[in-house]
Amino acid sequence: MKIGIGADHAGFNRKTEIIEYLTKKGYDVVDFGAHSVDRVDYPDYAKTVSEAVVNKEVEVGLLVCGTGIGMSIAANKVKGIRAAHVFDELTARLAREHNHANVIAFGGRNQTTSESKIIVDAYLNAHEESRHQHRVDKIAAIENGE
Repeated sequence: MKIGIGADHAGFNRKTEIIEYLTKKGYDVVDFGAHSVDRVDYPDYAKTVSEAVVNKEVEVGLLVCGTGIGMSIAANKVKGIRAAHVFDELTARLAREHNHANVIAFGGRNQTTSESKIIVDAYLNAHEESRHQHRVDKIAAIENGE
């Protein structure tokens, strides 16, 4: 699986840890930045990763900012993205199973490294459940102005 990951300065350290973790597990990870702890704007990275998901350059996206909230809001402005702000194993798993989230956002400041790894694993190991497809279709209809 090819995974896109992006972070702002507040999520940089956690992003770096997650990239190392996923690479060791055999995932193909594309780092869309930021590349330091120098102050940057999270919407830029949310947009870049989300566009890579929509354009099928990567299968899913992971976004990390201070809390994950700003990244999820910005990512959801990209047509075709269903970004979920997740904060534990359950929300990560259900984001994929029930909401067919193609991007998740979580915090670099409000979870430990161990918790972040559990979140990422739960999301990546979950599968979209077809019984929720009609709801996902309704979300797409709203996005398309229907």
